[in-house]
Amino acid sequence: MTTIATLSDAADILRATGVCGRAKREGDMAPDVNLTDTAGAPVKLSALWRSGPLVVIFYRGGWCSYCNLQLHAWQQHASELKRLGAALVAISPQTPEHSQDTMETNALPYALLSDSSLNAANGFGIAYTLPPELIDLYASSGTDIPVLNGNGQWVLPIPATYVVDPSGRIRFAHVETDYRERIEPWAVIEVLEQATR
Repeated sequence: MTTIATLSDAADILRATGVCGRAKREGDMAPDVNLTDTAGAPVKLSALWRSGPLVVIFYRGGWCSYCNLQLHAWQQHASELKRLGAALVAISPQTPEHSQDTMETNALPYALLSDSSLNAANGFGIAYTLPPELIDLYASSGTDIPVLNGNGQWVLPIPATYVVDPSGRIRFAHVETDYRERIEPWAVIEVLEQATR
């Protein structure tokens, strides 16, 4: 079995899965899926985008340090989102309880939704099953993804950021197979500003 020596090796393996080619793109309709909030209540994605532009962030989970950096970075842009009439939601496959922990630990002012069923990740075309090399990498570090996500599966979304308009159409899409790289919030804010001109 191949051993992953570096995080770069892990990123290369993800690129080789071809998951980016399956991902929803600008101009596509966003899938209207059911998710769960941190209190365990159902949330329909369309209910969020109907009231204005919706920024949708897919992250791997609160156990991912790169994800936490991204979630923190968005904290600084709450007033800009409000000014633009936009909302922000972050989605991961972790259970509602783990999402609640992530929200409290990071003191996040926006909603975290649970996608343990993987309906959203599959609907946006960004779900991938971890190959054995990555399962070994995460298991050796004590990150038991099937337990954290409560679904018994070694499946994650690749990091992605979407802007969905009130009709459900994707107006911006950024999909990244290297989970160490994320689009900066200011770049998404610029997209929203152009859309409201």
